[in-house]
Amino acid sequence: MLRIKDLLEGKGRSIWSIDPGQSVYQAIEMMALKSVGALTVLDDKGTLVGIISERDYARKVILQGKSSKQTAVSEIMTREVVSITEDKKVDECMVLMTNRRIRHLPVVEDKQVTGMISVGDLVKSIISEQDYKIEQLERYVRGEEAGIQ
Repeated sequence: MLRIKDLLEGKGRSIWSIDPGQSVYQAIEMMALKSVGALTVLDDKGTLVGIISERDYARKVILQGKSSKQTAVSEIMTREVVSITEDKKVDECMVLMTNRRIRHLPVVEDKQVTGMISVGDLVKSIISEQDYKIEQLERYVRGEEAGIQ
């Protein structure tokens, strides 16, 4: 099974983050610009202090009638961030995300964010791996692996 390190090597390690003092509007604007559903929230030392997602915005700003330009990211971000390390397997992360009902996982090594994965990244990876296994089984059944044609 593929590990998160391998998945990040394939998809890239771009990390989009925001400062906790910036406005929620700025966070949503960056999410739209980068086409992502969540941002890591890093303090001035680069330490992960939270995560903000479109879901946070919908539930903690829109539904509560707050102003996105007047509300700081720190007011609505998720502070207890579930994160993983690069050595985790893709299927382990899928179970974690399903059980915790989260869609984005920061990847952290030595207290530094090294990537971000989404449930979509995991699904894509699992489907690719299954397609590869099916292809290999079909080749085996056709005798291609044994050199029989």
